[in-house]
Amino acid sequence: MTHTHALNFDRLVAHRAASVNASGIRRVFELGRSLKDPINLSIGQPDFPVPDAIKNAAIDAIREDRNGYTLTQGIPELQTRIKDHLAHDLGWDFSDSAANPMDAIVTSGTSGALFLLAMATLQAGDEIIVPDPYFVIYPHLAGLFGAKPVICSTYPDFRLTAERVEPLITERTKFVLLNSPSNPCGVVADKKTCTDLLELCRSRGVLLVSDEIYDEFTFSDGLTDPTPDGTDMRCPSPSRNSGGNTNGQDTLVIRGFGKTYGCTGWRLGYAAGPKPLMMQMAKMQQYSFVCAPSMGQWGALKAFDVDMHDTVSAYQKKRDMVLDALGDVTEISKPGGAFYAFIKVPERLGMTASQLFEKAIEKNLLMIPGNVFSTCDTHFRISFATSNENLARGLDVLRDLMKG
Repeated sequence: MTHTHALNFDRLVAHRAASVNASGIRRVFELGRSLKDPINLSIGQPDFPVPDAIKNAAIDAIREDRNGYTLTQGIPELQTRIKDHLAHDLGWDFSDSAANPMDAIVTSGTSGALFLLAMATLQAGDEIIVPDPYFVIYPHLAGLFGAKPVICSTYPDFRLTAERVEPLITERTKFVLLNSPSNPCGVVADKKTCTDLLELCRSRGVLLVSDEIYDEFTFSDGLTDPTPDGTDMRCPSPSRNSGGNTNGQDTLVIRGFGKTYGCTGWRLGYAAGPKPLMMQMAKMQQYSFVCAPSMGQWGALKAFDVDMHDTVSAYQKKRDMVLDALGDVTEISKPGGAFYAFIKVPERLGMTASQLFEKAIEKNLLMIPGNVFSTCDTHFRISFATSNENLARGLDVLRDLMKG
């Protein structure tokens, strides 16, 4: 007779998985499913359709049977377009004869790029410096690979400055993570912040990782140092702000298509930086994601020809709705980009953001308490990626709650 034993899942599951809690954002999404017609200001999902030119290019690729694997680094046409764009935008030299060789790869979203970076660079005992507040994946990038996230508080202005970072750098530091415009705050790094941080990292031999997923989503009043003719529509990149003398050899830039063009489910991003690092990240992609979705790559090829200025301008007006509705009842660091506001719970209420979240649920409103993104629970995030009508309803509820 064969004896069987119940599977011991405590023994089966690795510590790296067991030590990670489910995203607080996902928990809010699940809660939202139990509410009837909630006012949802929690999700960072663009509420506009994918532009037709991009959709049609992806559809054409499917119909023309371009559905198989691509090169791990991405289809050559998209790689070339990305490099041409960055050469124009950042002044980087991607030619084979460059003194400091650069490269770019297409990734399965910006989160995919971050995972490839972590897999290629981190091992037990290493450290990375992460801003607080942070995008939820940042601390786990370290822990999943045996490294340590070193949290750098950016309160109250939410700027990752060299002065705040410098005391945290050690001989174990592998990279510093900068996100501009940021999630959850929407704050855009100015030129001095970028320049000082880049010079600090260079002087200490540390890689600066610039997560620029919202780089095209920078508002007109969030710009710094525009070009003389006023055509520079973004200024979140430390490479763009460095005076043009780095050629990116000590910077990794990560950008994507999902947030700007509404195709978040396509999982498309790209990373660009020093070729030796890109080669290692491509190798990690070969043995994990294999390649980014093929039909999506053909669609993204058309993204560089699509003008999203009107959409970004409409979101700037949504941002203004938030500031107008809540600016006199609490503190808000003015978002210069993305589609989030990180709002302080007024101290006079005597409650945490999690407690305010519970009160908001009673009013059928969904937002995200700050402790999902931070070691603090003093603020909460709302997304204004929603209709003006829905946003106005949610702002009315929040204003009433914060007026007490």
